[in-house]
Amino acid sequence: MTINQRLASTRKTTMAIDEAKLNEFMGNFVRDLGAVTHASTVVIGDQLGLYKALAVEPMAAETLAARTGCDARYVLEWLSAQAASGYAQYDPATRMFSLSEEQALALAVEGSPVFIPGAFQLAIAMFAAVPKLIDAFRSGAGLGWHEQHPALFIGTERFFRPGYAANLVAHWIPALDGVDAKLKAGAKVADVGCGHGASTLIMAQAYPNSRFYGYDYHEPSIRHARDAATRAGVADRVTFDVARAQDFPGDGFDLVAVFDCLHDMDDPVSASRHVKEALKTDCTWLIVEPFANDTLEDNLNPIGRIFYSASTCICTPASRSQEVGLCLGAQAGEQRLRTVVAKGGFNHFRRATETPFNLVFEARA
Repeated sequence: MTINQRLASTRKTTMAIDEAKLNEFMGNFVRDLGAVTHASTVVIGDQLGLYKALAVEPMAAETLAARTGCDARYVLEWLSAQAASGYAQYDPATRMFSLSEEQALALAVEGSPVFIPGAFQLAIAMFAAVPKLIDAFRSGAGLGWHEQHPALFIGTERFFRPGYAANLVAHWIPALDGVDAKLKAGAKVADVGCGHGASTLIMAQAYPNSRFYGYDYHEPSIRHARDAATRAGVADRVTFDVARAQDFPGDGFDLVAVFDCLHDMDDPVSASRHVKEALKTDCTWLIVEPFANDTLEDNLNPIGRIFYSASTCICTPASRSQEVGLCLGAQAGEQRLRTVVAKGGFNHFRRATETPFNLVFEARA
């Protein structure tokens, strides 16, 4: 085909394009590219304490730079990016920047239920993994959790902890049959796949009469969890050990919990069987998973977009990297999880409660 023929073909194709649909798509592209480029500025602002300082009072760039020990020219550009992204306010009359109460709650208050900077650390880790993922896509190999960028481990804790703090003790455990009373009286609890131990420590602080055991195969995360238990003042009631879900030690547990990790496991059926063996008779397995409907078409929404993307870069490669590699993915849905749990020997499985981001299940033998 000559160049002129190709140009003619291109013109014909262009004429068939719906301009309104193209403009809509390009508008989506502009928003997405803005979000992608903005992500790194959120991580920078979080790690330099810029959001926390700006939350105190309105400031000019020079003032914020002085209070945070940063260069004023960089800070001005950063502030401009925040204002353009809706992550800060700008007053042209005073040339001052500020955070609204809502922005401050999400960006500057570490313990708030809507604290979001950890999510952007996850994004940084996903981008760092791209070269490895390209190889994995071609070979079918996996990428283990331990092979990911360290920002993933920190970001995961900081992203998920606010939701656990807001819901775990207040809503999720009370939604389980009789579990809250057992924990208040004194119970033995395993948190499997505990990562940095945020969920374990939240439970330990809420239920001082109970004993908690956190397990994760990732040794650096376990070391972090042990240090966190000491800082939280609960190290006498919490033990963290390196172990897999398929063979973690101990038995006679009143409650076994897995938070946002069953779908990451290579062999969740074996994990399910082992949980059953580790539980006391008629005791409870708490399963928290990302919110998902059972069909792909019902997950084609903003939340599904986040979870499918994360699953592409983190969850599916983690499962694929191990022996069985069932690869449930972060949008497994209730029916697939029910099948996994039933194969482990559990007869009772119900959705106890939910949030926009999580499904919470109760399983008993």
